Amino acid sequence: MPAAGPQTLLSPAPTSPATPAAATSPQPPHTIALPARPGLRGRCDAVVVALAVHLTRWSVPALRVSLGLVFLGFGVLKFFPGASPAEQIVTQTVGALTFGVVEGTAAVVLTAVVETVIGLTLLTGRWLKVGLVVLSVALVGMMSPVVLFPDELFGDGMTLLGQYILKDVVFVAAAAVVAAVTLGARLTCDTR
Repeated sequence: MPAAGPQTLLSPAPTSPATPAAATSPQPPHTIALPARPGLRGRCDAVVVALAVHLTRWSVPALRVSLGLVFLGFGVLKFFPGASPAEQIVTQTVGALTFGVVEGTAAVVLTAVVETVIGLTLLTGRWLKVGLVVLSVALVGMMSPVVLFPDELFGDGMTLLGQYILKDVVFVAAAAVVAAVTLGARLTCDTR
């Protein structure tokens, strides 16, 4: 049986320079104090805290990589004519957004290049800020059919194409989290 008293687990959350760890708590930096609870409840608390610490460390990188895989997959698919179910809406949207300057196959290839670059930057973490800027522009383009072609998306209720476009709201939220962390925000673990 472990001795009674507070237990500690490592936390990736850094202490603030304005309030050093020694001034706020007798615990060493990067630790979380756990009340000692006997038996199963204490072990469950320790597992929950360990899981919270693990998720704090790995959830945003996992989100970045999975978002990168999705964009890379969608982008590569568009390089093969007829392989992407989004070719028609891509052609229409890029044509409308460029006032007819980029249409047809060129619109699909341009979208394929943009999505592949976004996917690679998210996946590798290299040139990430540039990739996030390109992603923000691409997300505006991805959501624009809601405004440009509402009849095709919501004709007699929600169409399959409408569902395809609206799922991009999840991409917007995921991109916002990845961008926030890339620009300096930190996810911290508070297990009170």
